[in-house]
Amino acid sequence: MPSQDNPVIELVVPYELRHQRCDAIVARLCPQYSRSQLQKWIRSGDVLVNGQRIKPKIHLKTHDKITVHPVASEQTHDLPEDMPLDIVFEDSSILVVNKPAGLVVHPAVGHRTGTLVNGLLFHETAQQALPRAGIVHRLDKDTSGLMVVAKTLQAHRSLVAQLQERTVKREYLAMVQGELIAGGTIEGNIGRHPVDRKRMAVVDSGKYAVTHYRIEQRFTGYTLLRVQLETGRTHQIRVHMSWQHKPIVGDPVYGGRPRLSAGLPENLRDRLLHFPRQALHATQLALEHPETGEWLQWQRAMPEDMQALVAALAEYSHEQDKQP
Repeated sequence: MPSQDNPVIELVVPYELRHQRCDAIVARLCPQYSRSQLQKWIRSGDVLVNGQRIKPKIHLKTHDKITVHPVASEQTHDLPEDMPLDIVFEDSSILVVNKPAGLVVHPAVGHRTGTLVNGLLFHETAQQALPRAGIVHRLDKDTSGLMVVAKTLQAHRSLVAQLQERTVKREYLAMVQGELIAGGTIEGNIGRHPVDRKRMAVVDSGKYAVTHYRIEQRFTGYTLLRVQLETGRTHQIRVHMSWQHKPIVGDPVYGGRPRLSAGLPENLRDRLLHFPRQALHATQLALEHPETGEWLQWQRAMPEDMQALVAALAEYSHEQDKQP
């Protein structure tokens, strides 16, 4: 029997997925689990079709009823590590963490340890039984700010669904080069760069992406934007702002050559040239609680490096405004 943390999932095959393999259909309808995991559950009888066990390769018909019994099992073999975590909120279902710049989210080649996943596994060993240790969205290594993490399979499913339905509200603060006079919306499909496969770019063949922004604060030569994501593509804000010729300060990949005014004081010029990361912070997160349905919202101010940059630009802009 499924536990309270692993409730049964009831599905019905929609018309558009008719005549496809069982494992392919279940993978489409349960994107929170890997296809290999779902295939194991099908073979073990934890996935039933019309109440019967079935092989993964069997094709299904419209209106066939699928019952998935999620079975908690170890999903990650990464090592727990004791590290400080700035936990903003935590209950039995979810955890919200304020990630510092420089912290990698997922272990990968070159970063097998010292990641957020390693820290989460130490904080709560039960995260091992969740896909990606409960992480449902990510921030780049050098982007700071708020992330939500699932603590149960039920919460994981709910958060994945909310992200897919675009009901999770995520706002960022971004310092960009150039003086903007109004907010706006950027629409541009994002996919792999046609030449440099390590980068993303706006390309017709990419995935649909929408970024909304409004002006938070203006400076001489720079603008602090409040950015809201409608979609969540890789490097979306960085790619979209660069595409609009307003790259984020300090972005080593999409920033291009810094355009510095001739009259900048030396200390501000040095700060801009050597800002250690993209000046991007996930400042606000809001979502529906997976269990209670309550609408929750969290906010965290920019870290010290971005606050110092804002203060330096504000001082310079004030001096410029005083000149005749």
